[in-house]
Amino acid sequence: MASWGELLRELKGHGSPCDLLRRKQLRRLHQLTGRNVIIYYSGWLQKGERVGMSRSLFGINDADKDGFMAAIHKLDPKKGLDLFLHTPGGEMAATESIVEYLRDKFRMNIRAVVPQMAMSAGTMIACACSSILMGRQSSLGPIDPQINGLPAHGILEEFERAKREIAKFPPSVAVWQPIIAKYHPTLIGECEKAIRLATSIVGEWLRTGMFDGMPDAAPKAVRVVTELGDHAVTMSHARHVSAKKARAIGLAVESLEENQRLQDAVLSTHHACMLTLAETPACKIIENHLGAARIEIVRIAKD
Repeated sequence: MASWGELLRELKGHGSPCDLLRRKQLRRLHQLTGRNVIIYYSGWLQKGERVGMSRSLFGINDADKDGFMAAIHKLDPKKGLDLFLHTPGGEMAATESIVEYLRDKFRMNIRAVVPQMAMSAGTMIACACSSILMGRQSSLGPIDPQINGLPAHGILEEFERAKREIAKFPPSVAVWQPIIAKYHPTLIGECEKAIRLATSIVGEWLRTGMFDGMPDAAPKAVRVVTELGDHAVTMSHARHVSAKKARAIGLAVESLEENQRLQDAVLSTHHACMLTLAETPACKIIENHLGAARIEIVRIAKD
């Protein structure tokens, strides 16, 4: 017979009801597909406005590498990976590091699963996978880099416009001077480098992954990067890219609606994750189908 203390420790080890529900759905999904499953979920939709939107808190960052290391430990890479993504994006350098780590572990046997939203750097990760599983409700987003919350392309466009207008009509310098004065040293160079980096790494991931072996891999990659990465094309960094649009620009998009059992399992997992983010202090979850998890907590003061 187990003692009170032993039973209490066992109970705590199972986690909260939200943990039990989420892990049940993850196991169910793994049993259905036979593939490894890792979820990467951010609570920016539930908690972002209440605590102040913070890229370091809700976005992709270097600390996430520890979560992925814990989630990948003891998984069999030969079974491939279904990587659930629900994120507003985050740091480009951290994104690059995580993608390289995942590819090193699973090669190209990685499918991105986007039940709702994988924006910005989340879209970059999806582009690094062999395919993207999306439903009619799913959205990707533009990958144009942001500098201090502003589009790098937009800053360069504004700077070039200022130069043209001042050259054409020198007195307009009085209008532009207060604007340009707010630019910190090296800003223009930072914008140019950030755009080149985003374009080069996503293009490389597409050529060596999703489009690998295709005779037109290079032009296909250029089209995707242009459609998703050029601010003049996307117009807004918050713009949503549907499964239909993602497929139209050349991405390998699988339709979630084509397999009813898979759709049910994916959406049940998604809803369980969203319930966790809504009903608990969790603000980010990285977890596998075996229950190995790193869950970040944020405390919100009650009104």
